[in-house]
Amino acid sequence: MAKRIQLVLNQDVSKLGRLGDLVEVAPGYARNYLIPQGIGVRATPGLLKQAERRRALAHQRFLEQKEAAETQKAALQSVSSFTIPKQVGQEDAIFGSVTDREVAAAILETTGQDVDRHNITVPEVRKTGSYTVELKLHPEVTAQLSIQVVAQ
Repeated sequence: MAKRIQLVLNQDVSKLGRLGDLVEVAPGYARNYLIPQGIGVRATPGLLKQAERRRALAHQRFLEQKEAAETQKAALQSVSSFTIPKQVGQEDAIFGSVTDREVAAAILETTGQDVDRHNITVPEVRKTGSYTVELKLHPEVTAQLSIQVVAQ
């Protein structure tokens, strides 16, 4: 069996590694595909040091984003609830449902903070009342917000 070759990846490769990772691959895979395509380069002490520095900077950015998300979470949870007016029929049943767009608009209107509607999880809302929605601000930070659905 041939010796494995160590490479530093220049981009993400599925099932192999991420940018800057040190990987061991078969010599043919490295020689015939990864190196000619510019996806990886042979590992040298200088490249390993650069890859470690890149990883440290990415980790630092991740922590800064997490801290900003924690601050945003505290600001959003300081508001007791967000009000969403909807048309109401019989027995307090609303027409349609409350969507993530409506929740994002209510947050923007109340606090002035723009949030991505794709990160909002809204339970099924069919009647007026109080509900809890989940807002994912960061991979490790999730905020629970209260919404109040009222008659328009």
